[in-house]
Amino acid sequence: MFTDRSDAVADERPHRGYGVTVTPGQRGPCALVTGYGPGNRLLSWRDGALRDVASPAVADEGRHAIGVVAADLDADGREELYVHNTDEFDGRTRDTDLLLDPVECSPDRKGARWRDLYGLGVNADRGNFRSGRSVAALDRYGTGRYGVFVASYGAPSRFYELGDDGELTDMSAAVGLEVDACARSLFAGPVVSERMDLFVGVERGPNRLFRNGSGHFEEVAGDVGLDDAEADARGVAMADDALACGTWEGPNRIFEPVEDGTFVDVAPPEFTEPTRVRTLVCADFDNDGREELFVHGLGAENRLFRLTPEGEWDPLDPGPAREPRGLGTGASVADFDGDGTLELLLVHGELAAQPLSLYAAENDGDWLRIRPTTQYGAPARGAAVTLETDEWTRTRVVCAGSGYLCQMEPVAHFGLGELTPERVTVRWPDGREATMERPAERAEHEVPHPMAPRF
Repeated sequence: MFTDRSDAVADERPHRGYGVTVTPGQRGPCALVTGYGPGNRLLSWRDGALRDVASPAVADEGRHAIGVVAADLDADGREELYVHNTDEFDGRTRDTDLLLDPVECSPDRKGARWRDLYGLGVNADRGNFRSGRSVAALDRYGTGRYGVFVASYGAPSRFYELGDDGELTDMSAAVGLEVDACARSLFAGPVVSERMDLFVGVERGPNRLFRNGSGHFEEVAGDVGLDDAEADARGVAMADDALACGTWEGPNRIFEPVEDGTFVDVAPPEFTEPTRVRTLVCADFDNDGREELFVHGLGAENRLFRLTPEGEWDPLDPGPAREPRGLGTGASVADFDGDGTLELLLVHGELAAQPLSLYAAENDGDWLRIRPTTQYGAPARGAAVTLETDEWTRTRVVCAGSGYLCQMEPVAHFGLGELTPERVTVRWPDGREATMERPAERAEHEVPHPMAPRF
């Protein structure tokens, strides 16, 4: 299915990396790829290629970055970048985390000035020295001001919120987000409520699912059938209306909701078959109106599945993206070059450094891209975007953290094939909605929050 576009990654040097997130730049999306020892990379599409524009503050060379997420923590309309550093497998670490606040932004963020909020005096004794994995953004009240959940491994997890003076506070106990387990993967978004819930994939124990009850959370994984206690969780992604969960050398799941509010596993045998899953990515890569589910593995062939009109997941040949010798870690999707087709960016480096890979599916299908924004103009991560066409209705959640260690671009991308878009409805995490009739296809539409100021 995919064609190899890795020659569009300007820096071909092997890189020992893990997570990747995509955040808006002034000329298109920027991807921050973490570096485990080598510096982080900040990739921007310039002159026909993805080029590293990381400043020394962003590169942060010498530390051990793994999970990463972008979100607007201070409600200034620009996303901060939270990078989780861990130089130990579990327990305590010598590295603390990095929270980059863009003080000034220039085109493509090249030459941007950043400050590390962990370096402020008010946070002198608040470093996060707990080993962990994934990071996710969570707007628990729907105010447009996000917190960051860090999935710790062998230590209690943390949920940070940012004060007006730059002070970071762990709110996990106060809001009901306490997890003391081998937490691996995260998905933040509407799972069992209409607000932002939090799914935590756990190794060596049951998964957790925290239902959002107006800003405070209740753990309900066992009640709804998502605990899956025998699995060693890795990647997780929303696939159609189901939650796809990969495991390490165990049965993989696709949990689909049923009428009584619980979930049942509907994964076909080809997906269930154990492999060494790292990251899951779900997107419509070929713009035919049906999602594909990509399974990124470590030392195992990558896999690809397509959603059929009957709601089943059939295996596909991923072509060169199979990467049988790939040491896969993270992955993300974005339309880096602005042509309406998503690119798949793969990161490697669990056991040894390997170059980044870039893939895309050649197609001529129509498409539609919806970019909801918050009250402050930042990406509205966690918003649900529903598209009605003349044949089907589908919903995408703007990514706040999923895959494994990663985060996708903050856009709801819909392939259309030859269908006609009739209506788009955006539902923000605070419950407010906006509708767009007959949106123009082959275009990206920004949809501001209903409470955003009008000028």
